[in-house]
Parts: sequence; C-alpha cells; structure tokens
Amino acid sequence: MKYYKSPLDSNRKRMKKTPIDGVALEAILQPETALERSLLRDPEFLIGLNWGVPRFGHPEGEVYKHIREVLDNINRLNIDAGEREKLRLITFAHDSFKHLEDKSYPRDWSKHHGAYARRFLEKYTNDHKVLKIVELHDEAYYAWRHKHLYHQHREGDERLQRLLDIMAADIQLYYLFFKVDTQTGDKNQAPLRWFEMVVEEIEVVPSLR
Repeated sequence: MKYYKSPLDSNRKRMKKTPIDGVALEAILQPETALERSLLRDPEFLIGLNWGVPRFGHPEGEVYKHIREVLDNINRLNIDAGEREKLRLITFAHDSFKHLEDKSYPRDWSKHHGAYARRFLEKYTNDHKVLKIVELHDEAYYAWRHKHLYHQHREGDERLQRLLDIMAADIQLYYLFFKVDTQTGDKNQAPLRWFEMVVEEIEVVPSLR
C-alpha cells in the first residue's frame, strides 16, 4: 500500500494504556539520529510503545522495554554504521503497532502489526530495505511455525521462499534483525536455529547471549 491512514481514533477503545507518562523514553532508548528522536515525539508512535503486559516471549511487558533489549543486542554486533542505523530504525518501529493488530481468523495480513508499522514509517523514510524488514520481520518465524508446529511443510517452504525472493540481496540484514529480535526475553530459539541452518545466503553470526 502506498498510503497511510491512521487507525488511531477508531482504535482508542482497544488501547489499555495511555501514552507514556513519567517514563524517560529518551534516557531509556537513547536515540542516536534526528529520525529516532522524531519518532519519540510522535503521539501515535508513543501509544504503541506503552502497550503490552508480561507474556511468553515477552516477559518484559511493554514494547519500549523490548526495544531496549533489541538495541542492546545491536550494540553487540560487529557491523558498520550504516547497518547499525538501519537496524536501530527497524527496531524502533517493528513492534510499535501491536496494539492495532487484528488476529481474527482468517488472518488479514494487511492488519498485521508489521504492515501497520511499515505504513506508519513511510511518513519518515523511503528506505526500502528498512520498510521491507519492518513489514516482514515475523515471516521467518511463521515459515518455521508452518513446518515445525503445524507440520504444513509445503506452506512453510513456500512462505520461506517468498521471503527470500522479496528480500533477495537484503537477506543478511533481515537475518541480523531476526537474530537481535529473537535473542531477547524468553523467546523460542528454534526458529532462529532453523533459519541459520536452511538459508544458505546468510553469513551466520555468533550468539548474542
């Protein structure tokens, strides 16, 4: 989609928390660019940062706490400044619209939190690598889930291949984000190990834990 229509007003009743009060977000997230600082001043963005309660995979609860964990993992990577800037921007945006996600069945993937995040971020950047990864950051996990939880091997293979086709030469950056995102909280590490084993196009990096 080439436009962004804010769902903020129509979704206020679904939000359990108001924008963050009394939380020093800049001190916690330590923005490094003007763009990161702009995101932390956007009221629509801030609502998503305060969403979340402790749950499996995310014992930390609120999204901004997860972002901090992912940023800490990025600090452990041996990467150049350009890659670091892209990974940080992806990190800021990737889960920040979970409060809007519609998980009813059958799934409408245009209402996945990654799709909401991409449409929002298009107001701030036209970096197609960043936008693709923000939108598709959960696709590797979903491909693994098809194969190893649902035993839908054809669907899993097809979903992985679509991801590889879309990411193409940007698959290493996608993998790096998948790594820094997965090695947080108490997330299942099996999808990451599987991805590292089956995707020949990536250069595997050591564990960040």
